[in-house]
Amino acid sequence: MLSKSKIKYIRSLELKKNRTEYKTFVAEGNKLVADILPFFECELLVAKASWLATQSDITADEVVDSANNEIEKISFLKSPQDVLAVFKQPSTDITTINTQTQLVIALDGIQDPGNLGTIIRLADWFGIEHIVCSLDTVDVFSPKVIQATMGAIARVKVHYTDLPTFLIEQKAPIYGTFLDGENMYTKELSNHGVIVMGNEGQGIRPATAAVVNERLYIANFPATRETSESLNVAIATSIICAEFRRREVAAMQPK
Repeated sequence: MLSKSKIKYIRSLELKKNRTEYKTFVAEGNKLVADILPFFECELLVAKASWLATQSDITADEVVDSANNEIEKISFLKSPQDVLAVFKQPSTDITTINTQTQLVIALDGIQDPGNLGTIIRLADWFGIEHIVCSLDTVDVFSPKVIQATMGAIARVKVHYTDLPTFLIEQKAPIYGTFLDGENMYTKELSNHGVIVMGNEGQGIRPATAAVVNERLYIANFPATRETSESLNVAIATSIICAEFRRREVAAMQPK
């Protein structure tokens, strides 16, 4: 059974200041928790007996067999599932990034948790191991972001830093999307460097845009047709990553 203090502690992790203080985060859901358990140190796991019975090996500092309504008291979901876990935040080292050999995503002020979580899933799908975020990008350890990653957070490292400074230091192509950029489908693209994606409302902000040295445009089709003003940032990221990887695969094919 969970004590009142444990319930209060778990609920407090909805706020960034508390996640920062305790250096922990919450994940919940049958598949999500099972997927990330092997990758992160688990401080506390609360689950129904039926879920525990499906797991052959659980490594956690504390495991609580939940009573009928305990998960409902601590869950951040509208429809709570059978398990919730508190994990310790992993440490990351931004100096391990090599943009001269790796393709990296950079996010400039992304605010929507769903967008960040989806972009992490996209990075995982396209084999991109690092995402570099501006300091004001939404917290990756927010319960909503963790939920939206669908487990991809276990394989993608997310870093926070002063983004323009990081980009200035890179000796690699810095790509960004702009309405006045070059058509992405006809422009030469590298298999390494940084892809910068901008804020949902403002796009790539001036201080960051000043560092971008390869300006791209995702062309609509047909070019003469009136269309939407812009794309959702997660959708735009998926289109760009797919094109970069398509070019990379094509370059490896025998001629």
